[in-house]
Amino acid sequence: MKFGVGQPHTRVEDAALLSGAGRYVGDAAARAQAYAAFVVRSPHAHARFSFPDLGAARVLPGVKLVLTAEDIAEFGSMPVAATITVTGEDRLWIPPHPALAGGIARHVGDPVAVIVAETLDMARDAAEAMEIDWEPLPAVAELAAAAEDEAPLVWTERPGNIAFTSEFGDAAAADTAFAGAAHVARLRLVNNRIVTNYMETRGVMAEVEETGRIRLTLGSQGSHLLRNAIADKVLKWDREDLRVVTPDVGGGFGTKMFPFSEYPLIAFAARVLGHAVAWIGDRSEHFLADSQGRDNITDVALALDADGRFIGLEVDTIANMGAYLSYYGPFVPWGGASMLPGVYRIGAFHARVRGVYSHSAPVDAYRGAGRPEAAYVIERIVDAAARETGIPPEELRRRNFIQPEEMPFRTKTGRLYDSGEFDGHMTRALEVADHAGFSERAERSAAAGKMRGFGFACYIEACGGGTAEPAFLTLGTDGGVTVKIGSQSSGQGHQTAYAQLVASELQLPLEQVRVLQGDTDDLPAGSGTGGSRSIPIGGAAVKGAARHMAEKLKSLGAEALEADAADLEFLDGALVVAGTDRRLTLAELANHPAATAEHLSATDAFSASEATYPNGTHACEVEIDPDTGAVEILRYVVVDDFGVTLNPLLLAGQVHGGIVQGVGQALHERTVYDEDGQLLTASFMDYALPRAADLPDIHFETRNVPCRTNPLGVKGAGEAGAIGSCPAVMNAVVDALARGCGVTHIDMPATPLAVFDAITSVQPAT
Repeated sequence: MKFGVGQPHTRVEDAALLSGAGRYVGDAAARAQAYAAFVVRSPHAHARFSFPDLGAARVLPGVKLVLTAEDIAEFGSMPVAATITVTGEDRLWIPPHPALAGGIARHVGDPVAVIVAETLDMARDAAEAMEIDWEPLPAVAELAAAAEDEAPLVWTERPGNIAFTSEFGDAAAADTAFAGAAHVARLRLVNNRIVTNYMETRGVMAEVEETGRIRLTLGSQGSHLLRNAIADKVLKWDREDLRVVTPDVGGGFGTKMFPFSEYPLIAFAARVLGHAVAWIGDRSEHFLADSQGRDNITDVALALDADGRFIGLEVDTIANMGAYLSYYGPFVPWGGASMLPGVYRIGAFHARVRGVYSHSAPVDAYRGAGRPEAAYVIERIVDAAARETGIPPEELRRRNFIQPEEMPFRTKTGRLYDSGEFDGHMTRALEVADHAGFSERAERSAAAGKMRGFGFACYIEACGGGTAEPAFLTLGTDGGVTVKIGSQSSGQGHQTAYAQLVASELQLPLEQVRVLQGDTDDLPAGSGTGGSRSIPIGGAAVKGAARHMAEKLKSLGAEALEADAADLEFLDGALVVAGTDRRLTLAELANHPAATAEHLSATDAFSASEATYPNGTHACEVEIDPDTGAVEILRYVVVDDFGVTLNPLLLAGQVHGGIVQGVGQALHERTVYDEDGQLLTASFMDYALPRAADLPDIHFETRNVPCRTNPLGVKGAGEAGAIGSCPAVMNAVVDALARGCGVTHIDMPATPLAVFDAITSVQPAT
């Protein structure tokens, strides 16, 4: 098929982006001559505060508006959309989360005031002139310390800083399994906190339209979601009074899905002033105030019988929520726990998940949103069990894989896997990575004074589900098709992917398909982009709408060409009577006198009854220099099952990006708060991201088994790379350390210092 599904088309959107024609929030703000806003943030992790006299700041040159909590008393709390089942309470307790803190700040970076001025420098001058009386209070930001009995409380209503407790599975059955186990493997694992760095920092511009309606331009992962949350919950405006427009977006990874306080504040400021107002966050604000990711501590135990079968799994996790519950924050560890059984048949299962408040930035979904944490737990403990039993890691997995003939398979947590051949992709990944030849390579490394390790991880995740996503298609008089859809690209290549789905039905060049996203005026509803749902959900809707349009155009063409609709086919942007030279281009069809709006438009929506379950194996080979602790990745292989491949180039890009983010968490990214709650790693001077030199060429291939619950057969792919990578890398690091010096555990990030300390703890440096 020339244009459609399965073809490795380069991205049609890249020409504009590479030539500088992309348009982001900052570009819009510059063109609009907006007043600049500066957000005053708490320098303390926990403090009472007051403003003795705001007059000095308000009369400074250029200052237009100063807002504090008193000025926005009518605002509602920042919303929480997560719905989870809790243990011991009727419902999840949600603390107040004001857009501006009123009297008490609960983390460094908590916003306490907004200043709007003619220029950003004037706004900053006013912030420096603003008098604030601070009374620092005891604070605790690190997860382990926050969970201690005597820790300072973030909320007096929540003893022990416990935000919620949830339990899964059958505790009695798990106890019985462990009592009769021949082998038990145990680990305590730290899933380190991540600062969700993307290229384009958050920003927002508010303008007053002629009707008095406020138009917000902001980087998002779904304009409708943000409009509804901001208008309904915070501003308490009618939705019709707020329009949200998302232009090009420079990365999101989950964080740009959520409503942040700057959005309603800037909208309110523009309405008060009757003039455009813009706020563009800087990188320091991103580190301090945007939601962050991961930050779990997990105790896990795996029980095995004498044959190495998994008869019981027990998991106890505490998850840092930060100072407030973010939009989906509680759902992340709760939903992730449902994937703890992984790709294995588990005899008995019990898990407890507790959210913990701390005086730190709120934690929310970050690429994978709980599923990477779950995959890390199960794949690390399986490798520990292999060492405990002496069974090779690949053989232990084979003995416990859910088999293809068992599909659909319902796990102990209620997940229903529709398809998968787990041994197939593991065997292929080990073959490509030359696992059989590893011993020889390890001997060469040892002779050179290095430690070499081989690790792999077999992951599965749940994604591509959620609410319906409608798609609207229109054929224009120029013969081009316009797609309107509420999912939002932040670099994934939606323009290309959706164009391929349309082209697969209408056989027109991709350049003749226009994709419109991001404007709440363009379509009545949209569910946004998250959980790898844009192709499984949005793509299914686009494909369905294109099929409906094809049927309508054949009906129109049958009349125009005086032929039977069954004899018509689409070819190179035209409708052709098969076997003849009689044809009408799509432009001619659109301009035909008999064409009506009904002929030229189509819509469809798809809602999944079940998530899709992409799965695969990541294999990693590393070498460690014991004199420095530096870890070098020598080989990286991934074999994935994504059901069906829409575009191999786009797919490889998604997988590569996810792998790099996983490598970053495993080896580089370390978020550190001190005992007073100050963020010590608050810039790229102190917080390391992976670079190109940190990875070898990545071998990626698919071994697809079509999804049975999705009309396209696809399984979501956007987060998979970040899910399999952390356990694969860390299993390789542990393998190298175990072979080289007997160390059998290390936590992320395995920085050179952490690795060096692990080595010298058992083998003093010479």
